[in-house]
Amino acid sequence: MDTTTAQESLWLLDARRQHPLAADTAVDVAVVGAGVVGVTTALLLKQAGLRVALVEADRVGSGASGNNTAKVTALQATVYSEIRKAHDADAAADYAAASLAGVARVAALAGGVDCDLRRMPAYTYAQTRDEVAAVDQEADAASDAGLPVARDRGELLGVPFEVYHAVRLDDQLALHPVKYLRALAQQVDGDGSHVFEGSRVTGIESGDPCQVHTGSGTVVADRVVVATHFPLLDRAAYFARLETTRAYCVAARLRSGAPPTGLGISAGSPSWSLATHGDLLIVSGQSHSTGSPEGEPYRVLADFAREHWDVAAFTHRWSAQDVVAFDKLPMVGTYAPGSDRLHVATGFRKWGLSGGTFAALALTGALTGSPQPWADRFSPHRLSLRSAPTLLRKNAEVVVDLVGDRLKPGEAASPDDVPRGSGRLVRQGLGKVGVFRDDDGALHAVSARCTHLGCLVRFNDAERSWDCPCHGSRFGVDGEVLEGPASTPLPTRDLGGSGSADSPAPSGG
Repeated sequence: MDTTTAQESLWLLDARRQHPLAADTAVDVAVVGAGVVGVTTALLLKQAGLRVALVEADRVGSGASGNNTAKVTALQATVYSEIRKAHDADAAADYAAASLAGVARVAALAGGVDCDLRRMPAYTYAQTRDEVAAVDQEADAASDAGLPVARDRGELLGVPFEVYHAVRLDDQLALHPVKYLRALAQQVDGDGSHVFEGSRVTGIESGDPCQVHTGSGTVVADRVVVATHFPLLDRAAYFARLETTRAYCVAARLRSGAPPTGLGISAGSPSWSLATHGDLLIVSGQSHSTGSPEGEPYRVLADFAREHWDVAAFTHRWSAQDVVAFDKLPMVGTYAPGSDRLHVATGFRKWGLSGGTFAALALTGALTGSPQPWADRFSPHRLSLRSAPTLLRKNAEVVVDLVGDRLKPGEAASPDDVPRGSGRLVRQGLGKVGVFRDDDGALHAVSARCTHLGCLVRFNDAERSWDCPCHGSRFGVDGEVLEGPASTPLPTRDLGGSGSADSPAPSGG
């Protein structure tokens, strides 16, 4: 791909930072994380008459919410057939009702702000004949769940290749997610409520009252909502019930022709997700489990775009991390059984603009005594016997990663063997060290042991990051935390030293 392509999300280039927390602050509800869930929940709670503090480690919308495809739709690939298989038809119906409510609330909130809001049809389509059966199953499942879907062959999708079969849901949304979230956050700030950016949460005490600690002050609140995409606390063992994946996006300007006129995602594997922003084509896909990168995802997406469109230039490329619950449904509700002071929302499996918004509706209902009729379906404390084998398999894979990576030899015999622009695990003493060589030839060495629960990290060449295969924590080449559940950086290492390279022991997330 062209080296002039911006190595950042199309949506984040104009993001600005507001003031950080500078002194202890008392409110009714503290909301940790300023993505879709956090910002929407904070605004709805303020509109309900509560004082709110929205606390964000970086910038509003800087995480998954600012690194997505900007689709807001209740039709989501083959989600309904998957939920019906993992649960039953009633679960799919609840998910449909919640998703439709989420899309409707985004439309209502976005209608009054400048966020490039557009109405577009959403499609799940068959790009090959082998995908026709999956599309047909999804059309049946979505219709049975209550979505007003229609079957066609992608006439309104507007793509320059044959579509063999498709299911369509009209009047879905596309928008600029960071403009949208920033506009909502501005409505949160003031009149006793606050937005604090650049304020990383270092700990939460769920007492009476609760305390949310940062490096520069504490927020005291009656209730706390943890809306950090992956829950930042290790209570209730969320890390054992969630899986993280990464997916990639490219944006292209076309020399001739036009980008799609609908929002599309294919039903096969790999899937190809299509969207548009202005005159730009957005292609995304190439998903993989975090910590297990394969191939060159950006090149593959660029090749797909060039194969079907007359691409003049690629303007942006970015990636996002997605969280999937063991039984395919989001987790929204109280953080732990028997306590109503700490709340959480996670597990939106790539559909966070609609799912995160319905989570905000559910959380607001719970905190104000007006519960949503479908909210109990997404309780984090639910049991699912059908999904028990999946949960056991995922945790067995974590054990394999935790133990197996320590027994393998280093990926490079010495730091001298690490190529420029890449990273390798190098054995040092009894352990391993992560070594990255930058484009100028300088070496950056960190402990290879994730500070969450001790798995060994792996290098992601596409993102130049150290990623944990066990629970999805990500770190920069100098050890800084990029994504949780880890909250402590990887310690730097002296390549001339001796002893175990993956000490000290990990801290909790």
